[in-house]
Amino acid sequence: MTTWEYLTTPLLIHNTSAILNNWGKQGWELVQVVQGPEGGLVAYLKRPADSSSSASANAGLDAAAQAAKQFEER
Repeated sequence: MTTWEYLTTPLLIHNTSAILNNWGKQGWELVQVVQGPEGGLVAYLKRPADSSSSASANAGLDAAAQAAKQFEER
């Protein structure tokens, strides 16, 4: 049985494809986009969880940190 790990990330309307492509390169699949509580868009993504869940979780956290850093620079 496949187990999944999930990620949520805000989408900047002027840079949506770049954000999604960045996550896609790291193996994340877009599941849904919804309007966030403050009016922005939020993407829900998933990818198969690795058997070593701690390594996978750390990779997801590292990816989130990298994405946040990229968007803070803009």
